[in-house]
Amino acid sequence: MLIQLTVSNYAIAERVNLHFSKGMTALTGETGAGKSIVLDALGLAMGGRADAGAVRHGAKRADITASFDITRIAVARQWLEEHELDDKDDCILRRTISKDGRSKAFINGRPCPLSQLKELGGQLMDIHSQHQHQSLLQKDTHRKLLDEFSGSDNLAEHTRNAWKSWNQTRQKLDLRRQNADEAEAKLQLLRYQVEELDRLALESGEQEILEQEQAQLSQADAVLHSSHQAALFCTEDDTNAADLLRQALQQLEQLPVDVPALADTIQMLTEAQIQIAEAGDNLRHFVEDYEADPARLAEVEERLSAIYQMARKHRITPEELPELHQRLDRELAELDGGEGSLEQLDIELGKQREQFDELAKQLSEKREQAAAELDQRIAAELVQLGMPAVQFVTRLGRNSNDEPAPHGMEDIEFLVSANPGQPARPLAKVASGGELSRISLAIQVVVAQTSTTPTLVFDEVDVGIGGGTAEVVGRLLRSLGSNGQVLCVTHLPQVAAQCHQHLFVSKFTEQDATYSRIEPLDDQGRISEVARMLGGVDMTEHTIAHAREMFVKGQATHH
Repeated sequence: MLIQLTVSNYAIAERVNLHFSKGMTALTGETGAGKSIVLDALGLAMGGRADAGAVRHGAKRADITASFDITRIAVARQWLEEHELDDKDDCILRRTISKDGRSKAFINGRPCPLSQLKELGGQLMDIHSQHQHQSLLQKDTHRKLLDEFSGSDNLAEHTRNAWKSWNQTRQKLDLRRQNADEAEAKLQLLRYQVEELDRLALESGEQEILEQEQAQLSQADAVLHSSHQAALFCTEDDTNAADLLRQALQQLEQLPVDVPALADTIQMLTEAQIQIAEAGDNLRHFVEDYEADPARLAEVEERLSAIYQMARKHRITPEELPELHQRLDRELAELDGGEGSLEQLDIELGKQREQFDELAKQLSEKREQAAAELDQRIAAELVQLGMPAVQFVTRLGRNSNDEPAPHGMEDIEFLVSANPGQPARPLAKVASGGELSRISLAIQVVVAQTSTTPTLVFDEVDVGIGGGTAEVVGRLLRSLGSNGQVLCVTHLPQVAAQCHQHLFVSKFTEQDATYSRIEPLDDQGRISEVARMLGGVDMTEHTIAHAREMFVKGQATHH
């Protein structure tokens, strides 16, 4: 619900600060006083087109801020959360327009694209005027109103999601079919590559083990020669290490006196003599048992050559071959009978189409049932609004070629026949500005109980009517306001007398500058304004009495 509108330096309004409440609010005033300022400013706050000429003369920019209470507007709260623009239950839309025509948009104080302002604004307010804000001329609005009236909002959303899934799979399948030759070539290449890697059967860490084994096998002669020489040096050569140690130990053991300081040294030489002897034995046994294995060396080198060749072929290191094998194997499984295969995609597409068809069928049935009732109830309201000859028809036409669409299987459009004997045609081609406003009012009255748009704005819905019909328009607007919030610009006292809140628009000149002023009226002020609307500038006691009677009756109206 709109709770406040602040307008600065827009048109002839220097500063306007308005507070709104639930119910019906009427805006009245002399022609040219600036009643359109409020509606135009709201249109800009909702993302409407900006015009540099709207900036007040002498000002740098116009600034418009609209504040809403979205406590009971779940769709708006969800939208704000999804776009990370939420701020509890408050929603503040702001629009600035500089004198050079540039425009900026803000949601809850944060800059945003104009498209977001327009999208969110459409969930908060619906402006019905004779100019650019005619959402009633759009088929999307017709479908939205019918689905709300039939209680099919959730079913329509499920249908839309089912269509998205079906369409994504269809696009994927079409792309695969278009690239069938390329996909088949890729499949054959993958099969060949995986088969090669299967045959290689390289295990993680195997290459490192083979390289170590290959290094040992390729140096067998050098290992044997060095080991034999080491054995000689230890125990078998003329001047071997064992004999030298024995001689050193003999020299210390034949000392003429006992030297305690050499005891540890003698112990170390004794242990070294034993270790040298054991090392010599180990080397001798190693040389005796050691055999070069040329066949194993050839086998290892052949295996390593195959590994290196495969790595060069795929332009990776040998260590990366096992990971490559796993990845190519997964790709092959996906293309060859997996989730991404043509057969599987075709099966999935069929299942998704069945799910969409079932949901769309249920949605169509609910729409067909609701359309007939909607037409009857709107026709009854049109009779009250002085349009008994107008026929209203909700047309449900099948989509071309019965192709699925996000909104279901039918195209929905509101048609009217303005005169008997004439075929029903789209609203945009038949209804005049005044007729469109009254038709819109009739529709909104009928769907008010199910509509998710909390604030409705009507610009001069009383054009071309008067008398009893004007009083009916007032009752209908008051009824709408009782269930939500309605703002209307009116020239008829019968309508103004029935509002819950009355704003009076006037203009004045000061120091060669023109200003617009908008102020709420108390009961006495409202009676005076109704009297002015009844009798013009010269008001008689009879006119004032008539205005008071009309006001009292209007405030007692419940419809």
